[in-house]
Amino acid sequence: MIIEFSVTNFLSFKDRVTFSMIANASSGLDSNYVVVNDKKILKTAAIYGANASGKSNLFKILTNVIFMLSTSNNRDINAKLPIIPFKFDKDTANKPSEFEIKFITDNIRYVYGFIADKNKIYEEYLYYYPNGKETKIFDRTNINEYTYSQKDKKILKEIETMNTSNKFFLATATTWNYEKTKPAYLFLTTCIGTYFNIEEFKNIAFNAYISKGDKLKKFALDFLEKADFNIEDFEVSKVDIPNELLTNIPDFLKKGIRENPKAFRVLLKHKGDSNYLYLDNESMGTQMIFAFIPFIEDTLNNNKILIIDELDKSLHPFLVHYIVEIFNDRDINKDGSQLIFNTHDTNLLDLNILRRDQIWFTEKNSDNGESELYSLSDFSVRKQENIEKGYILGRYGAVPVIKNDLNLWEEK
Repeated sequence: MIIEFSVTNFLSFKDRVTFSMIANASSGLDSNYVVVNDKKILKTAAIYGANASGKSNLFKILTNVIFMLSTSNNRDINAKLPIIPFKFDKDTANKPSEFEIKFITDNIRYVYGFIADKNKIYEEYLYYYPNGKETKIFDRTNINEYTYSQKDKKILKEIETMNTSNKFFLATATTWNYEKTKPAYLFLTTCIGTYFNIEEFKNIAFNAYISKGDKLKKFALDFLEKADFNIEDFEVSKVDIPNELLTNIPDFLKKGIRENPKAFRVLLKHKGDSNYLYLDNESMGTQMIFAFIPFIEDTLNNNKILIIDELDKSLHPFLVHYIVEIFNDRDINKDGSQLIFNTHDTNLLDLNILRRDQIWFTEKNSDNGESELYSLSDFSVRKQENIEKGYILGRYGAVPVIKNDLNLWEEK
């Protein structure tokens, strides 16, 4: 589970901001969090804000961290890191960026962080709390100076020689079978899924339907029934692409196509209809949710974190509410799988659905281009207050400022 994620000087975030999944001391909606190691960790969180305010940037930053770690071992010694500092300030444009993530895996709390620019990693550290007490696994300073516990110093000194200034020691040590870094590395590279456009992940979803078979199908049909999609059966298979389609492909594109290429065929059967319809003939909302279901199932059954940009895209507000309810449900989500998303769906701004600490906002300073991140918990809000109305009225910021002085029909 993610506890906190902090970033400094990256994309639109200049000063340090921290996104937290720690529940505050307020009462109510107790099923929306789980207690792990005496900490109340939230299962879901929603981020609101105007377009271009920084909502997506927060997810892009986390995606970038995952990407850098997972590709570290294959990085050439002269390769650049994908670090993009805040560019609207001459001081920060040439300074390194900072990242830190606190998380729980296998019921043990970890803290991992690093400072880097596009050329090298200046600092990197990993601590954990196996008995509730902070214990150093490694601490890297001045690019390639390392300190460890005395017990593991010998083995880590050997691994240290395998690392370079643009590679993460967390990845290098795990590759060389150092057991204490393995849980943290696997969590960060395999347990957090960030998705910006579900259209791009249809092939992953369709492969999952085929490989998981009846287990996923049962989950999907149950989901579709409860979400009132009127679908009672479906079939997902791989079929040969017809020759007549291949003949219309330009020759220069054919070079990248494998021999005997295949495509997915997805058919849905509605209640009261004996025919199966192609998924492409269904509404965009049906297509989106059908591709989304395997990710929901995988997250819930494997105690992962699902991060979605624009969860409400092409989905009815009631359906978005239903997805949030599933993750907050005490009986369905017992182990604390997490759903973090940004949205413009104000129907969720209801303290009967989400707690104050589950609602976040981003706002961009129009003067300097810097994004701010803050929680509804930062405001004094009464339990019976209409949060949705207050947000629309701009009470919490994070809404676009529309200027009404433009007259497109003004005669010249």
